[in-house]
Amino acid sequence: MNRRHWVRAAALLAAGCGTLATALAQQAYPSKPVRLIVPFAPGGTTDIIARVVSERITASLGQQLLVENKAGGGGSVGATEIARSAADGYTVGMATVSTTAANPAINPKISYNPLTDFTPIINVAATPNIIAVHPSFPARDYAGFVAELKKNPGKYSYSSSGTGGIGHLQMELYKNLAGVFVLHIPYRGAGPALNDTVAGQVPMIFDNLPSALPFIKDGRLIPIVVAAPQRLAVLPNVPTFKEVGLEPVNRMAYYGIHGPKNMPKDVVEKIHNAVKKTVELPEVKKRIEDTGSLIIANTPEQFAAQIKAEFDVYKQVVAQQKLKLD
Repeated sequence: MNRRHWVRAAALLAAGCGTLATALAQQAYPSKPVRLIVPFAPGGTTDIIARVVSERITASLGQQLLVENKAGGGGSVGATEIARSAADGYTVGMATVSTTAANPAINPKISYNPLTDFTPIINVAATPNIIAVHPSFPARDYAGFVAELKKNPGKYSYSSSGTGGIGHLQMELYKNLAGVFVLHIPYRGAGPALNDTVAGQVPMIFDNLPSALPFIKDGRLIPIVVAAPQRLAVLPNVPTFKEVGLEPVNRMAYYGIHGPKNMPKDVVEKIHNAVKKTVELPEVKKRIEDTGSLIIANTPEQFAAQIKAEFDVYKQVVAQQKLKLD
């Protein structure tokens, strides 16, 4: 074999080794368990969805997905840890409207940029939100509800999980578009806000459907209008915001997975495909839908577009309503 043939053979061998090395590197991930940071306390919708996925994903991912709750700052503590983690795919976290849109929109001192400091991976599911009132409120449907608010500006108040949360900013968006004024009563969490509304201490709440639904079924809250793509089977007589002419408010709360910025594309694809395959399992799909959520399972690009759209909307709400942190 002459020198030219030796050089060519060596080049082909090197190229083959490079391809093999790349393939082995791709196969190597994940070689250990992956952390899934939930930026809220256990028990909420975000935590429930994270744990349902983590329980069944091992077969698709090849490693365990270990849920770790990092609550505080309206989700910003956990989100900050996700953003500051190594971009190797071994730390990812749950992305919500509160952590990637509402909270950053109202808090200029937050330590991360929701559009540039994360790698969106997949929107797992979305939950309808609802305005519900205490039975003592003098209206039982949307027409009566809005007529009462317009007749008595400032007479009524609403509860939320806190300033800058999705319930706060979505209600402020509604107020702006509907031309009504309702006083905001922030609480330290959705649970206390819901409890006081059910007890009649506050006449209304803008809440995630899963937590409000049991009280609606018991007649302890009256559903008025829901943010969902169409009317819900569990509440067939309740209109959507789109139906009442307020489509911009027709925004569901998403529960997705993202990681630090600059994650390798092949790692993102591995996690995305594993999560998608897991949530398509009939038993997993049912467990998530039983919370009142809808499976989304979209692409990283689609999820990134959703995050930007939500952030832009709530930045505008904050500016128009002149909202500030307490």
